[in-house]
Amino acid sequence: MNIPSLKDKVSPEEWQLRVDLAAAYRLVAMYGWSDLVFTHISARIPGPDHHFLINPYGLMFDEITASSLVKVDQQCNKLHETPFPVNPAGFVIHSAVHEVREDAGCVLHTHTRAGVAVSAQKAGILPISQQSTFVLASLAFHEYEGVAFRDEEKPRLQADLGNANFLVLRNHGLLTVGKTIADAFLAMYTFEATCQIQIGAQAGGELTQVNPLIVKGVAEAMRVQTGGLGGAFVWPSLIRKLDRTDPSYKT
Repeated sequence: MNIPSLKDKVSPEEWQLRVDLAAAYRLVAMYGWSDLVFTHISARIPGPDHHFLINPYGLMFDEITASSLVKVDQQCNKLHETPFPVNPAGFVIHSAVHEVREDAGCVLHTHTRAGVAVSAQKAGILPISQQSTFVLASLAFHEYEGVAFRDEEKPRLQADLGNANFLVLRNHGLLTVGKTIADAFLAMYTFEATCQIQIGAQAGGELTQVNPLIVKGVAEAMRVQTGGLGGAFVWPSLIRKLDRTDPSYKT
């Protein structure tokens, strides 16, 4: 796919954001979390206008490049020339979060089998693994309202998310919020692992739950041990892994 480079047409800061976001899309594809073309990762462009980057609708995640990402405003207007549309459902969810969360540098949403399966369980995330304790430290739920393309759903989604960084979209999937693209990706890695472990454990018999006092203390442990989910520690190694496989996301 021949997409003209935007490297010399945007600021160095926006270009780096584009490269990191394209890397996140490729990594989501690599780890098997994509749902054809139907989920999204967005990254806020620094500034007062709440502009953000999102995927071009119709490209598979392993096709996305820094230059193919679409820059939009809060009304879903495309802010540069591009042949690609933006998925209205993806826009509504991501614009809702970016509108009210100044700390939301990146929002990552998935429809994985394990994530959707747990989202349909009445009890939600169970405290049965180390991974689950990280999620439970900052978890919220949003009830299913159908395909999310109506602006009227935004206030309810915003209220349900609050200040949490992990959101279970009931009967729908998972969403993470991070200050950086790296943080949102690492949060989703933990979220997805939590759901896969839970589905696996439920197939094996009676479960042992983590002591509630341990769960309560995890938020501080996360801050001390990983600097907030380890983006600075793990992200460079993920980029090296991606570069060994296919560095074309940088174009």
